[in-house]
Amino acid sequence: MEFGIFTAFNVREGSDEHAAFEEWVRLAEIADDLGVDCFWLAEFHFRPHTPLSAPLVIGSAIASRTQRMKIGMGVQLLPLANPLRLAEEAATLDHISGGRLVYGIGRSSFIDGYRGYGIDYEESRPRFFEALEIMRRAWADGPFSFDGEYYSFHGVNVVPKPFQKPHPQIRVACESRASFAMMADLGFPILIRHQMEVPELHDLLDQYAQVRHARGDNRPNEVTLQASCYLAETTERAHSEPEYSTVRDRRMALMTRAGMEGDAEAGARLAVAVNYEQLLPRLLYGTPEAIVDRIAEYRDTLGISGMSLNVNPGGQIPFERVVNSVRLLMERVAPRFA
Repeated sequence: MEFGIFTAFNVREGSDEHAAFEEWVRLAEIADDLGVDCFWLAEFHFRPHTPLSAPLVIGSAIASRTQRMKIGMGVQLLPLANPLRLAEEAATLDHISGGRLVYGIGRSSFIDGYRGYGIDYEESRPRFFEALEIMRRAWADGPFSFDGEYYSFHGVNVVPKPFQKPHPQIRVACESRASFAMMADLGFPILIRHQMEVPELHDLLDQYAQVRHARGDNRPNEVTLQASCYLAETTERAHSEPEYSTVRDRRMALMTRAGMEGDAEAGARLAVAVNYEQLLPRLLYGTPEAIVDRIAEYRDTLGISGMSLNVNPGGQIPFERVVNSVRLLMERVAPRFA
């Protein structure tokens, strides 16, 4: 089981963006020392209080301050950028990190980034697939040409090529129901969130496995689950200490993202609850022993192979408590899944 940390670089109340960058990069250094497997970087645009709009840049800073931990894009929004530029910058980060880049990609369930960049969200899926094809060709040896609906390149030879051969591992975010079978057909490992009830997630992951097997890929599923996680020495502390930050995060989401969902399915899937008791069943908040049981349940029910854990949802939990939570995770939970 892979244990990773998911980050949005939330800004603390009364603080500023510069302090947020410093704090979260410091957390990456500590996570590397504690044995965290991967540090996942979100990509958000035009959202107050989450200034993580350039994850490849931040990934380079983290690469220079860590030694062994992988650096994951969680996820890069392919339709919003020139794919040749992304191929260059991702390959550069792969070299700077010594081959530690995990290239998570997606198209987002929200339209705010698309509106800001002047791109029609209805084009997000075909743009995504064109960009992905271009990047894979760009990372191969030699020049290539491509003529598509949105992009056209002739005789280009991207430099540098990635450190990892043929390229960094690609993982794709699966959120819409249709995307599970689609990504299985392409053979990619996937990133998921607990946005649906577990039985439905189980059925979708079964479908994902069946499609992969039908195309001759009989390896176990590679599925990373993103969830909020907070550990403390007692259940009372594990529930009370992150409550304010968690509820504040959901209220901020309601103010800034509600109505920005890409389609009706996303709107229903991403409906924001702010009642803390209603949220708790989908949050990994508890003692180390309780979190071992919860993760084991996810593993046994869904067959997940990794966790991407938001250890400070909302960004307002005191830093020293976040560090304690990560330490408990890596010292008392992760070894149970080695």
